[in-house]
Amino acid sequence: MDTIYADYSVSMSEFKKNPAQVLRTAGEKPVAVLNHNRPAFYMITPKLFEALVEELSDRDLAELARQRLANKDGAVEVDIDSL
Repeated sequence: MDTIYADYSVSMSEFKKNPAQVLRTAGEKPVAVLNHNRPAFYMITPKLFEALVEELSDRDLAELARQRLANKDGAVEVDIDSL
């Protein structure tokens, strides 16, 4: 059995009947759409999608900062006023 990462789930048949109603019922929560009782896809609002993209971007930036801090011995010191 697959793990479902949503508070709400609906069958593919129910989703096809009225996707807008499924979205209204879920509010801002993600919805797992099931096909033969297994997640086929997740439906999320644009607001939640944007939050997920921001979180992934923040994680990428944090990793880049960690990498650069690990290589700080090779950094060149500069005077900001001379730029």
